[in-house]
Amino acid sequence: MTRYASVIGMKPENRAEYERLHADVWPDILAKIYECNIRNYSIYRYGELLFSYFEYIGSDFDADMALMAADPMTQKWWDVCKPLQTPVADRADGEWWAAIPEVFHVD
Repeated sequence: MTRYASVIGMKPENRAEYERLHADVWPDILAKIYECNIRNYSIYRYGELLFSYFEYIGSDFDADMALMAADPMTQKWWDVCKPLQTPVADRADGEWWAAIPEVFHVD
């Protein structure tokens, strides 16, 4: 299992809509997340910063993320969510959500 954390910004005027969407995530999206070997997935909000955490239990992260990205329903979900998000300026090339390195963990 590999843990992943990332951040993205959000304009204050988008907060209510983003939280409304995530209070009732489409069932097909939840199924695809599970199919792509993601578990224990959470998104937290701190002001206008969103923090995402999930655990990946598969053996080929890139292939599973490509499977998710190719899914038509996931593309529709992203079309709804992406305009509400504001990527952080110092994210790596190709990132939407900026990856955060883990500095500590204990079980």
